[in-house]
Amino acid sequence: MAVARSRVLDLMKVQCRIFNTTFNPDRLRTGNKILRQRLRGPTLAQYYPRRVVTIGDLRKAYPDYEVWDEKEEERLEHVGMLKAKGKGPPKKKKTAEESKKFAGKKKR
Repeated sequence: MAVARSRVLDLMKVQCRIFNTTFNPDRLRTGNKILRQRLRGPTLAQYYPRRVVTIGDLRKAYPDYEVWDEKEEERLEHVGMLKAKGKGPPKKKKTAEESKKFAGKKKR
């Protein structure tokens, strides 16, 4: 005794309504399994530390006060020493337009 497909589909619809599942008679991939999982955002946010206030933030907040940044001063002193030795960072490269202007002047 065979049961009509429409009766089986009606039964599946009612079953899905009762058990709060999705009705998918063609068994297509819907991504429902992923969508029903817990969100990972709060867990990831707890893993990474919160942003710490830096000396640069203090300078922006209180521009009237002089804030001493020892690490920045040491860095600038080190860069200055390297430049004096000729081992500093290279000069900024020219854009293509500036290079054309410079090449045009050189040929004349």
